[in-house]
Formats: sequence, C-alpha cells, structure tokens
Amino acid sequence: MTREPLVLVPPMLCDARVFSPQIDGLSRDYPILYAPTHFGERTEEIAGQILDWAPPKFALAGMGMGGAIALEVLRRAPERVNRIALISASAQADTPEAASAREPLIVAARSGRFADVIAQEMNPDYLAPGPLRMAINQMVTDMAHSNGAEAYVKQARAMQRRRDQQLTLRKIKQPAVVICGQEDTLLPVRRHEFMSELIPYGKLEVIAGAGHLPTLEEPVATNIILRDWMKAPLVLR
Repeated sequence: MTREPLVLVPPMLCDARVFSPQIDGLSRDYPILYAPTHFGERTEEIAGQILDWAPPKFALAGMGMGGAIALEVLRRAPERVNRIALISASAQADTPEAASAREPLIVAARSGRFADVIAQEMNPDYLAPGPLRMAINQMVTDMAHSNGAEAYVKQARAMQRRRDQQLTLRKIKQPAVVICGQEDTLLPVRRHEFMSELIPYGKLEVIAGAGHLPTLEEPVATNIILRDWMKAPLVLR
C-alpha cells in the first residue's frame, strides 16, 4: 500500500527538531520530508523551492512561519497538495505596524546582537506554564543559534512581505485542520477559530496544556490529531 508523503515546514528560526516527536511517531507509517525556510526572502520564493523538490502530490503541515509558507504552496499548486494542516499559524499579512516592528530586530541581528533577537522572538511566555517550558525554550534557542542571524534576516523579510492568504483559505477543498495550543499567547485561540471558519469544512483542534509549540509541548495529542488528519478521505476536486 502506497503511503502518502508528509512535508513538514517549520516556524521561524527552527529546524527539524521542532517536529522530532512527529518524525519519530509518524515516520513508521508515512514518508516524512522536512522543508527548511531560510533560502529566500519571499514566501513565494521559498514555496517555489519546496515545490521544486517535493513529490508530485503530498500532505503539507506548516507551523508558525511554516504555515504561511504552506499556504503559499497551496495557493500556487493546489492540485499537488492532498491535505493541509496549519499549526500555530496565521493567514493574514503583517500589518504596517507589525512589519515596522521587525526592523529593529533585523538591525540587531545584523549588528551582532542576535542573542537579544532570539530572546525576544523565543519568549518562554509564548509556551504553556509547566516543568517542560524552560527545556523546550532552550531547545528552540539552540535551534535559533544553529540557524544563525543571516537566516533570521531572510525569514523576517519574508514574513514582512507575505501576502494575505484569507482567500486561499476560502478555496481549500482538501482535508484541512487548524491546530493550536489553548495557552498560546502569541496567536490566541480566537485567531485560529477565525482561520478555521474561513475554510470550507475546516476543523479546529485546540490542545490543552500547550502554548505556541504544541508539537513539542504536547506531542502525543499533536500526533493523534495529525494521524486522524492523514487518514481523512480525500475530497473530490
């Protein structure tokens, strides 16, 4: 039996470690591919790169910035995406205020103050309280240092320039799930509710005990949701 490939797209400053519980838990049943997001300064460019090397058809899951990239992939090539999962993501473009707020961080990253940038971008308060909070925050900090300041600047530019994808949400005909942590303070549940309501037959899954990184904070619950989504019958298009 042929198993559907799953492409995972990470948040800003993260690498495959942010999906390590999913790779470990799902790779026994599905081919897993990881898509880095620091090889371009526009979401269109990054999405094009993913489409260049991705299989002809695939399932697509993006978290944070990865959700924005996933929506651009879907907008460009809906016939190749069998299903989509958006985790701790937003379909809206940066407001002028949000885009402007990225500039001091870009300047800091370029001027040798990348540690300060990481401390702001990887705020532990975005995670749910609990004994794992600081360990997870240290992991994402390590990922950020591994990616480096140059990658951060490219990603920040891509997020500044990303298009609004609300129309893309309205056109989704594939099995779609929106996943968020109940205690996400960066993108609260109401933001995800709004996004899921725009998707025809979209499903919202709110994970208790998780904040902005449910893949690491509540990996068992996240994997159950992703397994159910991967098993959902494809909608005729």
